[in-house]
Order: sequence, then C-alpha cells, then structure tokens
Amino acid sequence: MIKGYSIKEIVDYLNKKNIICKNLKPILPKELGSRKRVEIYIGVNLKGYYCSVFVIKKRSRIVRKEAFEIIGLHEKLEEYMDTKVFKRYIYIDAPLCSHAKSIMIESGWTIWDKAKT
Repeated sequence: MIKGYSIKEIVDYLNKKNIICKNLKPILPKELGSRKRVEIYIGVNLKGYYCSVFVIKKRSRIVRKEAFEIIGLHEKLEEYMDTKVFKRYIYIDAPLCSHAKSIMIESGWTIWDKAKT
C-alpha cells in the first residue's frame, strides 16, 4: 500500500464530498494481478450501487498510457468482484496530464486532484 493515506482519511474525504459508502474495504492490486502502486477501495453507497475509490500518490506525471492502465485495472476489479461498479472515483496526488484527465472523464471517472483542492 501507499504510505501517507489511511482508510479513515479516505472516508473523511468522501464524507466532505457528500459520498457515503458502506463496507468500504481495501483491495490489494496484487489480487488483481497488478504491480501498480495504487490504493484501491470498494464499497456500496447508500443507494446500493458499488463504488470504487482509487488513490494514487507519486512524484512523476500521470500520462495517457497510465490512464488506460488504471481503466484496465478497474475492469479487472469488476471481474474480481463479479459485479458492475457504477461509481468510479480517483484521488490523485500527482501531476496529471490533460490528455489523461480527458480520457478518465470520458470513461466515467470522477477525478479529485489534490493540487486543485
């Protein structure tokens, strides 16, 4: 896991955004067959839909290639959980390429950029 964020901090941040997830639990990227340094959480919101929260913290820029890798990782998460995850959130503590951002938004992700908040 990435050092610096606890599950309590993630839950507090979601609460500030008026998003409440029941049973928020971490999933290791290793379980999905990935070596990426990303935190993955899955939970159920109050309406009964699955939601996923990805947390990325790094120094280098997130580029288009990595955006596609994250989208692929989310697809593996859906296969692993054997369900459709409707709400996709990503908290980024890294520089984000504008092309990568547009790719993520077009794929239905809600992006929270730490640099912008």
